Amino acid sequence: MPVNIASFIARRISITSQRTFSRFIIRLSIAATIISVAVMILTIAFASGFQQTISNKVFSFFGHIRVQDYNALQVSIAEEIPIQRNDSVPALMKTNPAIQKVQAFATKNAILKTSETIEGVLFKGVEKDYDFARLQGFLTSGRWINFIDSGYTDEINLSESMAKQLKLKVNDKVLIFFIQASGEAPRPRKLTVVGLFKTGIEEYDKLFALGDLKLVQRLNNWSPEQVGGYELFLTDFNNMVKVSEDIVPYLPIGMSSQTIKEIFPSIFDWLALQNQTIYIVILIMVVIAVLNLVTCLLILVLERTRMIGLLKALGASNFSIQKIFLYQGALITFLGLLFGNALGLLVSWLQQRYGFITLPEESYYISQAAVHIVWWQVAMVNIGTFVVCMAVLLLPTVIVAKVQPVKAIQFR
Repeated sequence: MPVNIASFIARRISITSQRTFSRFIIRLSIAATIISVAVMILTIAFASGFQQTISNKVFSFFGHIRVQDYNALQVSIAEEIPIQRNDSVPALMKTNPAIQKVQAFATKNAILKTSETIEGVLFKGVEKDYDFARLQGFLTSGRWINFIDSGYTDEINLSESMAKQLKLKVNDKVLIFFIQASGEAPRPRKLTVVGLFKTGIEEYDKLFALGDLKLVQRLNNWSPEQVGGYELFLTDFNNMVKVSEDIVPYLPIGMSSQTIKEIFPSIFDWLALQNQTIYIVILIMVVIAVLNLVTCLLILVLERTRMIGLLKALGASNFSIQKIFLYQGALITFLGLLFGNALGLLVSWLQQRYGFITLPEESYYISQAAVHIVWWQVAMVNIGTFVVCMAVLLLPTVIVAKVQPVKAIQFR
């Protein structure tokens, strides 16, 4: 039987306008495939969006790589041992095109005090070339600190949660006591709260405040040429490990580089667990799609037993008859993939635009589900689903070879 005849019969069976049991089963199978494909695409989009959004929050605040004194890397969140400014570190932007920005910083332990309460804080000092544009999405009220040419600015940025605890608002004054590592009495300063931010990562919002690096230098009795370290921002965060290793030979003696994933392993280990969720959901959906198609074709083959017997009696080969059902399976799979992609991408677009799926921010660090479409992953879902389904669809067609024409024609 020519290939076009097998295709013609498959289309007539599948697209018939009559209300037959075959049409119902085919439509049910297509609907199940659509749902499976859409769920796989949405799972990948939501998981990728979640990982990317949380990662970007951490990177925006801390950079991708930190260059500090070698011993300072033993504790991730603590005051740094000072290092001397060195032109070789900013020069890394010229020698390594993957590095986009280099910023100096230093942190100092302090206590914020109001008339009603006190809160501990890690005061992060930055310079006037600090890239606040990366943090602009976190600013909820006020502005970022302004720098002055001589001396240090008396402005500070607090997180919303910290300001709430201290009952502070923008333009309020706050007394801050800086803890001296030498055991001396804390040094007080009165600073003005000029802006509030919220990253959504509560552990960091409750800990960090932003201010002037010159203030940290003065409190620590450092010279203007001493800083706590450098934050390096990359064009692609996926290259963190490689870039961190590549820059080591160019660093001055006594300095070392470390990726933010190494400094804050817990949050990135937690994000990596989301990949397991992706694999599990995709596996479940592929199994459902496969079982759905196999069941559908088994029913169609059994329902068309008399047709199979008649075609055999007319001289059709087993393979030519099997192709009829393979065409049906391919049609179901193709339509399922087509509309499944449309449904999955439509829901993703609606979520990006309207954010109707919300999350408890205190648990997930984001207030609404983030979406990130990775097109090669979507392509792999489609290719993998089609290949697996077509391979498994060979099983039901084996029944065709066992059908005897005489008994099949008499089959009721």
